[in-house]
Amino acid sequence: METKLFQSYKKKNDIASHYNVICIGSGLGSLTTASLLARKGKKVLVCEKHTTPGGFTHAFTRNDYEWDVGLHYVGDMDRKGSLLRVVFEHITDGNLKWADMGEVYDKIVIQDRVYEYPKGLSAWKEKMKAYFPTEKDAFAIDKYVELLFAVNKASKDFYAKKVLPDFIRLLTSPFMNNSYSDFASKTTKEVLDNISDNDELKAVLSAQFGDYGMPPGESSFVIHAAVALHYMNGGFYPIGGAGEIFNTIAPSILNAGGDIVIGAAVKEILIENGVAKGVRMQDDKVITADTIVSGAGVHITFNQLIADQHKSKIKFLKDAMSLPQSFGHLSLYIGLKHTAEELNLPKANYWIYPNGNNHDKAIKEFLEDNTKEFPVVYISFPASKNPKFEEQYPGRSTIEIITLAKYDWFKEWENTRWKKRGEAYDALKENLAQRLLKHLYKYEPQVEGKIDTYELSTPITTKHFCNYINGEIYGLDHQPSRFEKNYLKPKTPIKNLFLTGQDIVTVGIGGALVSGVLTASAITKLNLIDEIVKAKR
Repeated sequence: METKLFQSYKKKNDIASHYNVICIGSGLGSLTTASLLARKGKKVLVCEKHTTPGGFTHAFTRNDYEWDVGLHYVGDMDRKGSLLRVVFEHITDGNLKWADMGEVYDKIVIQDRVYEYPKGLSAWKEKMKAYFPTEKDAFAIDKYVELLFAVNKASKDFYAKKVLPDFIRLLTSPFMNNSYSDFASKTTKEVLDNISDNDELKAVLSAQFGDYGMPPGESSFVIHAAVALHYMNGGFYPIGGAGEIFNTIAPSILNAGGDIVIGAAVKEILIENGVAKGVRMQDDKVITADTIVSGAGVHITFNQLIADQHKSKIKFLKDAMSLPQSFGHLSLYIGLKHTAEELNLPKANYWIYPNGNNHDKAIKEFLEDNTKEFPVVYISFPASKNPKFEEQYPGRSTIEIITLAKYDWFKEWENTRWKKRGEAYDALKENLAQRLLKHLYKYEPQVEGKIDTYELSTPITTKHFCNYINGEIYGLDHQPSRFEKNYLKPKTPIKNLFLTGQDIVTVGIGGALVSGVLTASAITKLNLIDEIVKAKR
């Protein structure tokens, strides 16, 4: 299996000339789609441009350390009947295990005022009401939780419409619950302003906005509600590290006769008479298939992978290309020659807001001038979260620090070689890294002087490795207007071409996982969610 998983496409001679399905990209959406179709007897080829498979669930090693790049924690893994847990167990044959992050999974710090997020709805509500003890604030907290569950209930119809044929969707829309659209049309700030006039409380309730990449004044409330409820029962981390997600899904694809290839960039989706027929690889090799699935994102799929003469079939192309991408980000990867236990590193994440409780204002000012204070600093401790880390990397630990960034700040170096971008680029990165480290030292001072290595990635790093247009981590933005776009679904106007990934549902691990199920359902014309849940029972 090792050869199939990690051998470069150009060196691999046993790739077939035809498959039932070709999946472009090996992110969680593509892997989930591929696994579910493989279990239906399909021979699937997964093509990954990067040298490491897994998309934003992959991990990388450097200097005897390992870091995750996109999966920092996952929610909803505590309940045996939760949809995400059931789907993960299905596509990994139960081989992916999760470690609980403990009673407190997030710490919100607003100008040194610390608010803990404990796991469990009752514990969370009790904690919030202790922080904000007035009767008026208690009412707002109860109302907020009520709205989270209302969005969750309404979302079922939203997902169902993603896979219904157009004529059925139009017929059923008047009879389906439209409350999701009502929630989606409002920003997070609008909803919170409607239930509270306490700015500190609203800042604490919206403090996880970094998990979907948009501040309260710009994000649709439905994405906020999905993320907030997702983590309400705590945070969880894959035992063995983020790379275990790929390692436990891949066997189902390979055992069904499929292949996973890395260093395998797709140059073009081949279309004949309005029907997707295969792909042309970067080396011009043609591989045909009955079905093509793109996990490369809406912009790249329609704008870069489809030849101009076929774009007239995509009536919504201009509108789709106008959809904004999410922010880019900086990620500081830190390695220490001490164990997490020796350094007393926590499992809980930090969400640090140095500028106070106006998240939108802080972001606006930083994006206008990156010499100003960071609007948010997220700190994660993967070595503490992963029970096997010390076994895998004895005597070592890792920390990651993330904040947002604009691609334009680094654009002048976009055509330079990775690791060889020049002194000015390196100096800019070093300045940003040192500024981020100050926040780490403030809240975990015992690590100062203990760091062995650190490396900062920028949006052009993300673009280089993950092929996003502006180095964004979350694909399309989640503003209210996004949720009006009915074309953000698996089926495309090109026959036998389907989409998957976070662009067609919502951001994050949960969104990508569900997108894979919806795409496989649309291809097979089966209710795979119902099948998976019933099989588990």
